[in-house]
Amino acid sequence: MFVTLVAVVVALVLGHVAPMFVRALRRYDWYAAWLQGLSARFADGEGFWRGRYGIALALVPLLLPVALLQWLLDAPLLGLLGLLFGIAALVYAWGPRDLDVDVEAIIDAHDPQARQQAIAALWPEGGVPRADGPALVEAVFHGALRRWFGVLFWFLLLGQAGALLYRLAVLSCEGGFSRWLPPRTLEGALRLRDALEWPVAQLMTGSMALVGNFDTVFAAWRAAGGATWRLSIAFLGQAARASVRCELEEEAEDYVSAGLVPVMRSLPELRDAMSLVWRILLLWLAVLALFVIAGWVS
Repeated sequence: MFVTLVAVVVALVLGHVAPMFVRALRRYDWYAAWLQGLSARFADGEGFWRGRYGIALALVPLLLPVALLQWLLDAPLLGLLGLLFGIAALVYAWGPRDLDVDVEAIIDAHDPQARQQAIAALWPEGGVPRADGPALVEAVFHGALRRWFGVLFWFLLLGQAGALLYRLAVLSCEGGFSRWLPPRTLEGALRLRDALEWPVAQLMTGSMALVGNFDTVFAAWRAAGGATWRLSIAFLGQAARASVRCELEEEAEDYVSAGLVPVMRSLPELRDAMSLVWRILLLWLAVLALFVIAGWVS
């Protein structure tokens, strides 16, 4: 957990100090070439690659060496190397762009065309960019899941191999990569991505309830089907929209009760959504820090 804590801090700092460097570092052209090679090699027939579980043929050979190296570096005398490997793996799987940087780019863009380009960069792959407040709130939280929390959760659970597993599973479903997958293989990849994201979305929603308005988030989560075992993360966006709307209403009421005119900020929903994401991340890091401290004390 100490490695996770340090790696997250390093990933966040690098995203702000050297954004161009980390963006150039987080390239997955090699994975697209790997999928293209598999598609060409197994172009004929109805073999394993062309079935629902064919994505395993793409992922397992890549993840096994990472898992083996992770196991070898787990020895006590190799602690520093293990720490560096953990930082490198999380920094590589993080992003590829930092979420808060993209959000600030939207807020700071005063030209309509520049703002539209910034919004398109925030939007998840395959989505249609929209500039209305509720849609931006959902985009922020889906971006937070795929850029930050999904990687963090699986890194914490399975180590470096888990972080890479999540990143490759997400990439496999995106346009530049998914075109190399046969239809049934893509169906399996989408199912795998949904299975990896569902527990993360549940934890994010629970954290949102703790750092925001619990009753509002719980009601929205339940109404959107979050209490079912269906592998859908639609409840995350609904809970986020309800939480942000509630916080903005409370803020306006505070201004009125104080005899002040509410301050009309630019894109208030977007600002509040990013603030909520930061609070969730800080809660996760605080819990990690408590486990680290408890381990040192014991």
